[in-house]
Amino acid sequence: MHTNILRAGNIGKSVRMERIINRKTGKSIIIPMDHGVGAGPIQGLKDLSFMVNKVADGGANAVLGHMGLPKYGHRGYGRDVGLIIHLSASTSLGPDPNHKVLVTTVEEAIKVGADCVSVHINVGAHDEAEMLKGLGMIAGKCDEWGMPLLAMMYPRGPKVDSEHDVEYVKHAARVGAELGADIIKTNYTGDPDSFREVVEGCPVPVVVAGGPRMETERDLMQVVYDSVHAGGKGVAIGRNVFQAEDPTAIVEKISKIVHEDFSVEEVYG
Repeated sequence: MHTNILRAGNIGKSVRMERIINRKTGKSIIIPMDHGVGAGPIQGLKDLSFMVNKVADGGANAVLGHMGLPKYGHRGYGRDVGLIIHLSASTSLGPDPNHKVLVTTVEEAIKVGADCVSVHINVGAHDEAEMLKGLGMIAGKCDEWGMPLLAMMYPRGPKVDSEHDVEYVKHAARVGAELGADIIKTNYTGDPDSFREVVEGCPVPVVVAGGPRMETERDLMQVVYDSVHAGGKGVAIGRNVFQAEDPTAIVEKISKIVHEDFSVEEVYG
C-alpha cells in the first residue's frame, strides 16, 4: 500500500511541476508575493489581483503567496499561471523575524488549488531546529499528497558572516535538498563560478532569489543571466519585479533570458 501511495504521489508531483516549470526549458520564473505578511501592504502588492495579472501577462510561470493569494489573485482569463502557497510566516514586528513558523498545511493548500507549496528556513538562526523539523514534516506530507515542495533556504544567524557567501549558501541549499525539497530558492553568491558550486552541490533544481531592490534593471538581468548559465533553473524574484515601473515588461525580459537563452545585450538590443 505504501508503494502505491508513493507511486501516485510521484505522478502527482510530476503533473504539478509542469504547472510551475516550463516543460520545454525545464526552468521557471516565479514571482513571490508573500511580503504582505512580513512587511504589510508594500508598494506593488496593495492589489494582488492586479499584480498577478501583470506578471502573468509578462510570462511568469508561477506566483507565490499566502492563503489570501488565490482569493485575490485568481485569473479568470488568459494564460494560466502556477500557484505556490507559502506555508511559513513571521512579521517584521515580531521579536525575531528570522523565526519562521508554519501557518498553513499542505492539505489546506490543496483545497485552494495549489500546484506547489513553499517553506522558509533560515539556516543558522536561533530557532533553526524547529524550522528544520517543520521542513521534514512538510516534505513527508508533500510526498504523501504528490505536492511539489519549494524550500527557501537562507543562511542567516550569529555564525553567518555573509548571507551571500558561497560556503554558507551551498550548505543551506544542500540542507533543503537532503530534507526532501524538490526545488531550492536561495541567494545569489555574486558571480557565476561560486554559484555553480551551489548548483553542483545540490541534487535538486536551484532558483535564485531576487533579494532587495537592485540599483538598475540591467544589474538584475545580469544576475538572471549569470545564475542560469551557472546551472540555475530559473529565478524567484519579488520586489525587483512587482515594484518596477512596468512589471510586465520586466518579466518579458527575464523570460527571454531564462527561456530563450538571450544575452543581456540581446535583451536590450
